[in-house]
Amino acid sequence: MKIKTVYLLCFLALLISCTNSEAKKNEAIAHEDTAFYNRKIVDLTHEFSDETVYWVTAKEFEMEVVADGETDMGFYYAANNFTTAEHGGTHIDAPIHFAKGKQYVNEIPLENLMGSAVKIDVSEKALINPDYLVSIEDFTYWEKTNGMQIPDGSIVLLETGFSKYYPDKKTYLGTDQRGPEAVKLLHFPGLSPEAAQWLVDQRDIKSIGLDTPSIDYGQSQYFKSHVILLSKNIPAFENLTNLSELPSKGFDVVALPMKIKEGSGAPLRIIALVH
Repeated sequence: MKIKTVYLLCFLALLISCTNSEAKKNEAIAHEDTAFYNRKIVDLTHEFSDETVYWVTAKEFEMEVVADGETDMGFYYAANNFTTAEHGGTHIDAPIHFAKGKQYVNEIPLENLMGSAVKIDVSEKALINPDYLVSIEDFTYWEKTNGMQIPDGSIVLLETGFSKYYPDKKTYLGTDQRGPEAVKLLHFPGLSPEAAQWLVDQRDIKSIGLDTPSIDYGQSQYFKSHVILLSKNIPAFENLTNLSELPSKGFDVVALPMKIKEGSGAPLRIIALVH
């Protein structure tokens, strides 16, 4: 009788343990689902089309319709071909773009493309000065206002407000001309080399992005901010949109580029998840 009682107690203990374990598992799944579905999703990506803004010397987006209609077999079928430069529209600059020997786009660790993010809003200054350079003071002002340093491992987004001009090339780029001669006509805000160096030396960020065509401003000749950041394997996201819908902190970013082998950049689908 004692042996049967012991067996019964062990069985009950095992049953309770399994039930509690399953309950905890279901609770964790439910919490994860709630954490995702209760968050606002903000698309930070411009569409790709014949209106997409590209660097004035880069190949623009072209789409060829291969099929669009009913087949002989009685079902509908649609397919297209497209061609485009790596760097245009909402895209990523891989470190190799301006830093020899650094990561190609397919080599960037996924953890550097997703995670908690902060937004530095300089739109009041940038919208009245198309040559505005985001400064160290803009970062320290954000930190003072938010009562914290830019957290280690953050993705940093810079809002200039210029996405409201997209895809009007004249106002967004500063010119609607194309070709090498148009480069000197470019006017749009970017990150100052001094601020880029400060981020590298004083803070620990994963990646950086902004709502203009380049992390360097339009009149840059040496692209120093690119060189500084990409030399440290910090990728840059360019031509973002909808940054005005984001708070200054308290959101995550997921930025997944096309996985091009040995690519210097790639089209990017980037979203934010707001807590």
